[in-house]
Amino acid sequence: MADIKAMTKAQIVEHLASKTDTTKKIANQFLEELSKLAYKEAKKSFTLPGIGKLVVVNRKERMGRNPATGEQILIPARKALKFRIAKHAKDAVLK
Repeated sequence: MADIKAMTKAQIVEHLASKTDTTKKIANQFLEELSKLAYKEAKKSFTLPGIGKLVVVNRKERMGRNPATGEQILIPARKALKFRIAKHAKDAVLK
């Protein structure tokens, strides 16, 4: 089976530039601004239509185990960032 590799940022920028008839510089600026906007708005949840949504979730305090010693430890409550995949994306990829 052939080794399938993820696209690099440069490849994504090149693809966007060619598909939108813009320069690589403009496509890169768009990608950078989209990232900044996602980081800023993630606290309120940030949706990329057809792809998914960035959301902040509150994780409860729970019991865990230290893998080195096997000792039980208390894992404190915390906030975490999750990405929820859109149904359209799941359907398109997992067909």
